[in-house]
Amino acid sequence: MSIYTTGRYNSDRYSVLNMVKIAVTGKGGVGKTTLSGTLARMLARDGYDVLAIDADADMNLASSLGIEKAPEPLTDYQDLIEERAGEKGGMFKFNPKVDDIVDRFGVVGPDNVKMLVMGTIERGGSGCMCPASAFLKAFLRHVVLKDTSAVILDMEAGIEHLGRGTTRGIDLMIVVVEPGMRSIETAQRIKQLSEGIDVEHLAAIINKGTAANIKPKLEELGIPVLGEVAYDPGLMEADFNGLAPIDVGGKWVDSVAQIKDRMLEMIAGFEKEDKAQ
Repeated sequence: MSIYTTGRYNSDRYSVLNMVKIAVTGKGGVGKTTLSGTLARMLARDGYDVLAIDADADMNLASSLGIEKAPEPLTDYQDLIEERAGEKGGMFKFNPKVDDIVDRFGVVGPDNVKMLVMGTIERGGSGCMCPASAFLKAFLRHVVLKDTSAVILDMEAGIEHLGRGTTRGIDLMIVVVEPGMRSIETAQRIKQLSEGIDVEHLAAIINKGTAANIKPKLEELGIPVLGEVAYDPGLMEADFNGLAPIDVGGKWVDSVAQIKDRMLEMIAGFEKEDKAQ
């Protein structure tokens, strides 16, 4: 049985990196939320203090973490947002107080993974400049830039929540893709968006298929591939029974474990390059 279904910790891996900040994105339905939750649990079992943030409009991260009752989205706390980010006369604060949000509104799940749900903002016209938007961006800046051991952001494909102030602290943005040109097109769009907000490092995970036809196209875009995860019918059974994949195990979980190790090695390489410059 894999260590990821027994709950044993890999202390050697923890000694490689003190902090890991990851954003996971991709087209809807590619399995990014399942991967986000599984990576979060694996990092926790490696000894990291993990905060998993659901920043996707579908808000399904709790189930992949094995959390039965997800916390209420932060955007539901309108009074709090107005108190922290709003000002009289329709103005709003760009840097509201957010350092107590995790403790007040997060939940703790299996392997002591802490979790928060961002929620969605109703946007009119071309975008939203409002207290809720300022509040969420300030919160993300805080959790990504502070000395939290590990942060996993389960993002929507548009990555609208991110901004330059946040991405300075993100070590790696992972794009989850599946066989098909639509997924590649989404990866290309994410690549373009990430360049606009100064994301330095991207990598891809190929889910539900093989890398033969997809890997060259991703590498043409300048997105290296961390690995591939074949389709596993056991995931559907786990979901039907209300279980997190990591608690069921199997080939899919073992493949993600190998990808997680490559991910940490890649980030460690980035850190060495930064120190050498």
